[in-house]
Parts: sequence; structure tokens; C-alpha cells
Amino acid sequence: MTEQLRYGSEFAFELRVCYWAEREWPPAGTLGDDTVALVARQLGTKRRRWDTIVVETTREALAQRAQFGAKRLDDDLRALLRSAPDQWRYYRDALPEPDYPWRYVRETIHEADDRGILDVRKSGNRIEIRRQQRYPDWVDRLVAIENKPDLDASAASALQPQLERDVAMGLADEAWVATRATDDVVSPVLFEDLPVAAGVLELDPATLSSSVAWHAGTLDSGSFGTRITDRGGADSSFDRSAATFEYVPADRKSTLRYRIAERAYERGWRSFVDTMRHDCRWFGARERDGQALPWCDSYCRVQTASECSASCPAFEPEPPAWRQHGWPIEGGPGRRIKQLLAARRARTRGRKKS
Repeated sequence: MTEQLRYGSEFAFELRVCYWAEREWPPAGTLGDDTVALVARQLGTKRRRWDTIVVETTREALAQRAQFGAKRLDDDLRALLRSAPDQWRYYRDALPEPDYPWRYVRETIHEADDRGILDVRKSGNRIEIRRQQRYPDWVDRLVAIENKPDLDASAASALQPQLERDVAMGLADEAWVATRATDDVVSPVLFEDLPVAAGVLELDPATLSSSVAWHAGTLDSGSFGTRITDRGGADSSFDRSAATFEYVPADRKSTLRYRIAERAYERGWRSFVDTMRHDCRWFGARERDGQALPWCDSYCRVQTASECSASCPAFEPEPPAWRQHGWPIEGGPGRRIKQLLAARRARTRGRKKS
């Protein structure tokens, strides 16, 4: 079976891009000795989702973030941990006045207490809080990558407005397009009308060799962004209506960046197995360059996440003999693959698997 067939789908190509980014990031140049890249996939905002996200941080900052556990911290928890005092204080005196009822603040306090990331006690009828550690500013840079292994005309036409919005918004520090390497002297993607600030990376998914066809420009993620709400007549020679947009404040962008980074910290890119039927008898894994790729023995290829579901006509439950001891039922080979990927995901967060 050829490598082209193994990595024929965009899903398989995306997994290879994530693995490459985890090992080789950045595309050109080197990170600092203390800088690490945390990689995740299929993350973004309600208006935009990227195929691959790279969070650049330092080992020290990642270790500080690890003190708050593997689960993501939502906006309310982060605000609470940043404002919590060093000494015991009544929570209403310690925290800034919220723009929502205090009862929701108390719910957040109890959640932080249950997760063991905030000291909470009662003094009479009052709830007092004390910070254990300060929530760190652990995100240095955020990089968005759109994966298009075969950039045909339809894919290019859909990619152009997406990248234009990314560049205008400036939520990420860089925007890239990852495409399959070809033997052409000039990469085919360079002939497309893409924003000049977007970088182009050519990757061979079989060998993980890469080259930069176009370097990405640095976007201004620290200032206000421009959200394009309507591109007007940009897609038609008959429609001359004007584009419409709105400004996004810098503090709102900072909140969105940390929201994405927290989800990336929790999920990583190996969480794809959580949405696949790993309890199917045909589900397995194939090792490639140290990477565990999902594999379907029925289709004899890397299956996509949408294919590997209960609606798959080839789905068959694991035989009872494959089940492991213990209650509730542990599962067979697919369960062990899930545990393996979870352990690797925990190692990339710089913490031991509990």
C-alpha cells in the first residue's frame, strides 16, 4: 500500500502536520532553548475554527500552568485566580465587582475549590478565599495553520476569505497554510490569490520533510482587530456592495487567545480518538516515525473521524474475549490505544499522567 493512499485524506494529513509541528516547529529557524510548542487541532472561536493551533510558551510557564491541573480553565476561573488575594479575605472584598450576579461568582469559587486550585473556607456566614498560585501569563505566541493537502480550485476559493479574515482579525500571531509538497518548481498554492501575510508550508506527509514556500508575516495580536462581517461584492463582478466590519478590542482578543490556549492545553491533537469508535474490532493503530495513527483493518487505511462512527457499515463491537478484567468493562486494543495517546498527551503538557 502506497504512502499516498495512507495519507490521502485531509484528516490523515492533518495528523501528520500536528506531529511535524510538535517535533519541528517553527518552519524556519529555531525556538529558544526554553521555548516549547504545544499543538492542538480543530480549535478556534464560534466564528472561526482552525485545523491546527500552535501555542508557543516556555517550559517554566508551562510548569506553572500545570499546577492548575489538566482541565481547561474557563474565563470565570481565570479571572478568579488572577484576582484572588494572597491572604484570607472575604470574596466580595477581594474580587472586583462583577457585571453579573454574585451567586455565579460563588459557583466559580466552589468549582475552583472542588478542583483543588483555590483555598476556600467559611468564616461564620462568609466565604473567604486565598490564592494558592497566581495564574500565569503563559501564552507567548499563538499560530494558526490551515491544512489543505490538495489545494484545488474549490478549496482555494474557500481558503482565501478565511485567511483574509484571519489577517484582519489578528487573533493569532501568524497564519499559515500547510499543503502537500509537490515536484513543481513553484508551489501551486502560490498562484492563488492569498493574503501576503499568510505563510505557505509544503510538507511531505510520508517523510515529514518540509520547506517554506512563503514566509508568514507577524500579525498585530496585541492591538485591536478588525472582524470582517460581510465581504460585500468581493466574490462577484456584478455585486459592488461595500464590505462591512467591526473592531474588536485588544482585551477581548486577549480573552479569546487564552480561551483557545486553555482548550489546546486540555485537548492537544491526539484527542481525536475520543470521538472515534475505538471499541470496534477493526480499530487499531499503525506506527509511523514514532507516531500512532488510527487504522481501520476493514478499510485498510487511516480512517477519518467522521467515518469511524456507529453509522459505519463495517462497525462491529469487540469480541468479549478481547475485553480486559475489571469493572466497568475496560475494553480491548482500542481502549489501550486511547490510554497510550492520553499518556503522550499528558507528557506534552509537561506533567506526569496521574
